Amino acid sequence: MPSPRNQQPTREFHIVVLGAGGVGKSCLTAQFVHNEWIESYDPTIEDSYRTQVAVDGRQVMLEILDTAGTEQFVAMRDLYMKTGQGFLLVFSITSQSSLAELAQLREEIIRIKDDENVPIVICGNKADLEEQRAVPRTKAFAISQRWGAPYYEASARTRTNVDEVFVDLCRQMLRRDQSSPHDSFQDGDERTDGSGGFGSKKTAKKHGRRTRCVIL
Repeated sequence: MPSPRNQQPTREFHIVVLGAGGVGKSCLTAQFVHNEWIESYDPTIEDSYRTQVAVDGRQVMLEILDTAGTEQFVAMRDLYMKTGQGFLLVFSITSQSSLAELAQLREEIIRIKDDENVPIVICGNKADLEEQRAVPRTKAFAISQRWGAPYYEASARTRTNVDEVFVDLCRQMLRRDQSSPHDSFQDGDERTDGSGGFGSKKTAKKHGRRTRCVIL
């Protein structure tokens, strides 16, 4: 149900979810926005969601773009990265190659944004498949330390740390917005009517948690 006019979100941000095909980007997003688990794998072309969250007492409207796997959306990648304000880089803890792909994605984000401090969260999904783990926690954490980005291990199936990854990204964007209030809608955001910059398709309201739990 839409918020009353006097309770409209104070900020609106664009999040782009990136990663290899099959790592669970759509499942993470659906769990966060709709609190539902997607059982079957249906490769995403592009999906856009709008959801309202409460982060540290502030109402925030998120436009979340769930993208295709990195090998499938090369032609649109620059546009997504230019428009996005925060990036969730997702890999599967069961796949070394999916982690390796994140390095190129991060390099492209930094190149396109011309900024090494872009809000980023690294998410190792499928934490419920511990017996199939191929990526040691220490390796993923070392990469996060090198990149200066928080690292979470999450499970879209069990909803472990699903809220946390998005709320952490919101906090980063809010801090950036507060330090540079006039730059919050730069980088290709041509929205003039309040609609989502990625094209709104699905709307939900959700309250984010306050806790921040980085899995080492």
